[in-house]
Amino acid sequence: MCRILCVRSDEPFDMAPHLAAFARIARESREYQGDGWGCAWIDADGWRVYRDISPVWEDAAAPSGRTTLLLAHARSAYRGEGIRVENNMPFFDGEHAFIFNGELHGVRIKERGRIGAEKVLNFVKRFGDGDMGLALERGLDAIEKRTRYVRAMNLIVADSARRVHYATRFSEDPDYFRLHAARRGDVRILCSAPYPDSQPASDGRWAWTPVANGAIGTL
Repeated sequence: MCRILCVRSDEPFDMAPHLAAFARIARESREYQGDGWGCAWIDADGWRVYRDISPVWEDAAAPSGRTTLLLAHARSAYRGEGIRVENNMPFFDGEHAFIFNGELHGVRIKERGRIGAEKVLNFVKRFGDGDMGLALERGLDAIEKRTRYVRAMNLIVADSARRVHYATRFSEDPDYFRLHAARRGDVRILCSAPYPDSQPASDGRWAWTPVANGAIGTL
């Protein structure tokens, strides 16, 4: 049950205030979010990926600079298992960066992947023939039919063309699992929680909107 963030804009933005707000969200979460973290962003050479085993709020080496697309993930390992940096998200397949927050019980799918979230990505990609929106619609339904109980399944996947797709569904605890969206000008944000009031953007506060349960969309 992790924390996730995506920021997208047509014009470059500074990553630092967004990562600082995200770090505070993770630090103040009612569930421990310190089992490592990672982020992915696009620069002139394409995707860059950074992962560290330390909590995001303790990592003095967090990336900085400007980008037009940023994904970040703070991990809460299920039952404290598999705490290794290679299990940190974002997962990257050479084209897509992927982050996931959720908990599935009794999943009956066969797919490659180190942990459940990576298996979800690889399984979903089968269903779209290159169309990630279609893949999410079909693939997540297929996962749900093969799962005894979906406590929550929130994910964001972005590609090198800066297309961002997301999906959210949960069966309980909306205060914790609901995603929230914000937009000002060209900057769009999707996050596990609104930014703390003490971390507004430099030109004012963000206005946040809850994302409807069951939504599949683009950012």
